[in-house]
Amino acid sequence: MEILLYIAAIIAAAALAVLVVYVVITLKAAQRTMDNVSSTLENLESQMQGVTSETTELLEKTNSLADDVNQKSDKLNILFDGIKSVGNTVNELNESLRKLSTSISSAASKNQEKVAEVLKWGNSAVEFWKKKKNK
Repeated sequence: MEILLYIAAIIAAAALAVLVVYVVITLKAAQRTMDNVSSTLENLESQMQGVTSETTELLEKTNSLADDVNQKSDKLNILFDGIKSVGNTVNELNESLRKLSTSISSAASKNQEKVAEVLKWGNSAVEFWKKKKNK
């Protein structure tokens, strides 16, 4: 019976040794995995620093571009205000010409006979001047 006890102890010791070997192999594999993860995170950190600096530069350029666009937009607003003033002036000139034309038409229709007489005298004067010039 003692032999069975020794055999059981040897089997338990062998099982414990096998368990320890497998735990060591598993821990070594886990260590390699953790080393790979650590290396990957270090690479990721360096890449993130590069991306962060590029993003900062891009943001600064974008802000500069937005400021430039705002300045040019303000200048264009001044230009459009000037064009609007010119348009208003042209409208006022057109209205004045319309009133003048209406006034002349009204006066001409009232004094149609006088206008016809003035045109006859004007034609006579032109013909007289042409004859005088030809001689």
